[in-house]
Amino acid sequence: MITLFYILSAITLGTALLTILSKNPIHSAIYLVLCFFSIAGHYLMFNAQFLAIVHIIVYSGAIMILMLFTIMLMNLNKEDEKNKNLLSRLAAVGAFGLLALVLLAAFIKSRPVITQYENSGQDYQSIKVLGKVLLNHYMVPFEFASILLLVSMIGAVLLSKKEHINS
Repeated sequence: MITLFYILSAITLGTALLTILSKNPIHSAIYLVLCFFSIAGHYLMFNAQFLAIVHIIVYSGAIMILMLFTIMLMNLNKEDEKNKNLLSRLAAVGAFGLLALVLLAAFIKSRPVITQYENSGQDYQSIKVLGKVLLNHYMVPFEFASILLLVSMIGAVLLSKKEHINS
């Protein structure tokens, strides 16, 4: 089990690094899909099957298809892309370094909140329990999320639609 964790971790870190370092945006998107699948493998190791399946469907399916459509719609060419000057590269490296220091300090200072784990005996992996909680206690935020997704989808269609000038 430990070796499977190390293998999945190596695949996750390797494909994440290849996603960042890849020059071709399509190859980068494929590496990101592989990274998402390896993260779903981690969820399976935590015995969270529902979360793993939802992760594969939502991220590897819907989000990556949206990203690929965006990449193809933008028609990224190397000839059209201008190189960034040295000052903007140094600013990006500095911003990344500051963010890394803040995250490292937060991880070092963090402490566990729960000192003792209490088992209620209820199975939260069950889709029946998840449905009851989602549609009873969190009904309003669930509906707001669906409306937000609908509005963003309509906005994306309107933005990508080309205007025809009738003369």
